[in-house]
Amino acid sequence: MIQRIQLFLILPIGIALVLSGVGVIKAKHEARQFFIELEALNRERDRLQVDWGRLQLEQSTWAAHPRVEKIAQERLDLNRPEANEIVVLTGVVE
Repeated sequence: MIQRIQLFLILPIGIALVLSGVGVIKAKHEARQFFIELEALNRERDRLQVDWGRLQLEQSTWAAHPRVEKIAQERLDLNRPEANEIVVLTGVVE
């Protein structure tokens, strides 16, 4: 009789212990997977930041004032107006 009562007490505890162990293993596995994904995303972020820096440098090169002025003169035949060609307007336009 006592052995039967002990079995009924030990069996649920043993099952709970096994399930708890499986849960711990599953949680560790998921944590490792998330860490691997996090590291991959960090590498991608770093790569994108390098690309962004290159694009900003390229944009500043293409938009540099001397380059724009040279293209305006060569391709569009635009020139700076002479001092006597400049007209200054004053007053408020409604």
